[in-house]
Amino acid sequence: MANRVNCSVNNCHYWTQGNACAASSIMITSDQMGYEEPDSFDAPQASLAPPSPVESCMETCCKTFVAKGSPHIQDDGVYK
Repeated sequence: MANRVNCSVNNCHYWTQGNACAASSIMITSDQMGYEEPDSFDAPQASLAPPSPVESCMETCCKTFVAKGSPHIQDDGVYK
């Protein structure tokens, strides 16, 4: 069975019908790291990221989000 990432953020470039993420890879991290790292720091650099423990899901973010129609779709090295 293939892994599936579900996402309801339908204004994301990687969102597809059925609330599925079509990104080639994703990076989920702490809100703090998401705030500190540039948008270009994403799944391709994930092995370089230090661990970022959190207390709850409310403190996590998806670094792979890119707004539909954004001119920065290729900046993070993730593709659809």
